[in-house]
Amino acid sequence: MARTPGSWTGGTLTVRSFLKPHHVAKAVFHPAWIPPSLDPTVERLKRIRVIAGAVASIGVYTVLEGGFDITELLENALTASAVLLFLTPMTVGVMLFVWRRTGTVRQLRVSLLNSLKLLLLFIGCVVALVLLVQTTNASGNPLVIIGIGFTMMWMLVFVAHGAVRVSGNFFGTAAVHRCLPALLATVTSWLMAIPDLVTGDLHGLSFTMGIVFILGAPVTVTAIALLETGRLKRRYGIRLGTHPASLPPMPPPVPPTVLPHVPPQGNPYVRGWGG
Repeated sequence: MARTPGSWTGGTLTVRSFLKPHHVAKAVFHPAWIPPSLDPTVERLKRIRVIAGAVASIGVYTVLEGGFDITELLENALTASAVLLFLTPMTVGVMLFVWRRTGTVRQLRVSLLNSLKLLLLFIGCVVALVLLVQTTNASGNPLVIIGIGFTMMWMLVFVAHGAVRVSGNFFGTAAVHRCLPALLATVTSWLMAIPDLVTGDLHGLSFTMGIVFILGAPVTVTAIALLETGRLKRRYGIRLGTHPASLPPMPPPVPPTVLPHVPPQGNPYVRGWGG
């Protein structure tokens, strides 16, 4: 279905869509106003960055310490959401200060507000999921557990797929500046790693393994982000330090590689062999 200009979901959601939470997550957390990637290479780099960011968020050491704990994972997600609520506006604010010589905040007002809405929406969904899990664990009524359990499972899939989407577009900040998602992913991954390094909390791992797993994700995210921003700079003239309004006009996104269009064969004005 074609996306409707100006709509958050682009008109892609129907009643049947809600039977598939991952479809709803795609429509909600990757809204129609987010610009598409300029070329397939940037999109591939973004996907690799998302995978590395997932390692930073979940932590490989969790597996080594004895498996995943869904409650602990959600609590960590809630903590990370609180950090993002502080970190994302602060980082964007720093960039707005850098851009002040070549443009104004007013020129980016709509994009900034949309990104803030997406950030608050995701954090609200994480909070709702944590409350559902806590309610299910605290309830002794089987009917309540079953009823809330189905909702909780739907929300779990919805939030998980939403996390992947917002990790890629980083709350739609590409609509503000194409380089912002890579910058924010880098800043976030390092902010999550530095407290463990400062406190020496290696989560029960040996010193060598702890350093590898704590630094592995932010170093990888940083390297991929540099490749991403470097390609944007070389191919499209997009520089992180330049106000978006001062950037050169962007070419249309490169369409996917398909077979060339073949026009309909035959003479459309001939009705038949005897005509």
